[in-house]
Amino acid sequence: MVQLGLVVAQYDKHGDVIAAMEESARATAESRETDIVATIEVPGSYDTPLAADRLARRNDIDAVAVLGVIITGDTDHDQVIGDAAAQALTDVSLDRDTPVTLGIIGPGMSQDEAAARTHKGGGAVDSAVDLALELQQ
Repeated sequence: MVQLGLVVAQYDKHGDVIAAMEESARATAESRETDIVATIEVPGSYDTPLAADRLARRNDIDAVAVLGVIITGDTDHDQVIGDAAAQALTDVSLDRDTPVTLGIIGPGMSQDEAAARTHKGGGAVDSAVDLALELQQ
């Protein structure tokens, strides 16, 4: 059985996208008979790499799924946040030799587009479980 860490970025500009993503993630974990042994909530997607690193260091965690949403704004700030988070999460995965999956929706999408993709929370868990199982062989 895979032991999973979950990082949840709480910033959601206009709605309940994060709550729906987390619900999708937890439902998928339950259907996959995967234990979420620790959850860390952080302010936003930019803040996820440090939390993912802390979870990936733990001996009781096989993989980390990261959830967040980056809604487009009036500037290119969403692109900067998305690029920085994705690169840093990749670095955590490689440095810790632990799967860290990117369940951050956006950047460059509207609130409605993000709301239509809340199932990606479950997808991040599926990817984390699949990769952890493959690497355990």
